[in-house]
Amino acid sequence: MRASLLVVTLMAFCIQSSVFASDDESSDNTPPEGFRSLFDGETLKGWKKMPRLPVPRYPGAPFQWALKGEALEKAKKNVGKWTVVDGAIVGEQDPPASGVGAYLVSKEAFGDFELMMDIKPDWYTDTGLLVRTVAEGNPGLQVLVDHRPQGGIGGFYGNGVAGIHGMPFAIDAELDEDNNPIRLISANPNPKAGRVELNEKTYGILSYAADVEDFLKVWKVGEFNTVKVRVEGRIPKVTTWVNGLKIAVMDTANIEWENYDAEACWEMLGRKGHISLEVHNNGSNDWLGKSRWWPGAQVRWKNIYVKEL
Repeated sequence: MRASLLVVTLMAFCIQSSVFASDDESSDNTPPEGFRSLFDGETLKGWKKMPRLPVPRYPGAPFQWALKGEALEKAKKNVGKWTVVDGAIVGEQDPPASGVGAYLVSKEAFGDFELMMDIKPDWYTDTGLLVRTVAEGNPGLQVLVDHRPQGGIGGFYGNGVAGIHGMPFAIDAELDEDNNPIRLISANPNPKAGRVELNEKTYGILSYAADVEDFLKVWKVGEFNTVKVRVEGRIPKVTTWVNGLKIAVMDTANIEWENYDAEACWEMLGRKGHISLEVHNNGSNDWLGKSRWWPGAQVRWKNIYVKEL
């Protein structure tokens, strides 16, 4: 009886060890059943680097370049710094602290699909991924991974899509003496604490929103976290998960937002679109300043899988 109990205990330990494997042990780049890989773990094959340039706020909106002359030409040529390190894509501003962002865009385009990826952002990074985006990486619908004060993870922002903005919750962090996060916490909702993006409008646009306390239980500080996105429909319904926890749902066919015309926006983006990984800008007039993108900050992506529906 004791021998049998020992065998069962050892088996349980092995299963648990497998489930909670370290980052190195779980980076074999093997897609789940029904998915295929968009990143070979070694090169940027299948992806292209693009500058992060502004676009009109919505189709037909007035637009004027803020930059001119040499500054504009320089911005058009800056595609960020994208490398592959230890089986992960690493994105950062080029040069560090330049304030100039960029995109890494899939060469393939997708209609209805599920996307999974592991992402490890430094603290003070405003990042995420765009879906149904154009070949330049912007405009599109962004899935937020705003790993910064008042950040929304798993929510949405419409780049060039009238700025539609859905946030299930907002996060902050407790930091150690070196400014590294010890753990994430719920952000202070009081506007006196600083600019607050989570409000009745950005929360109410969602048809589902996870509780922040449930999110805080699953997020792994300083490790890779798995983000999953499901996109369905010509005018899409988009659902997000983090580490298996359902985070947010936004049905873009059934929302009201200033200057948002669903038909015009999704005709502009098309029935299929690309996937775009983001390194954010943070110019001198940015209200978040360095907190938008800390000098030298990086974001890492690996195990990028897609399943077309």
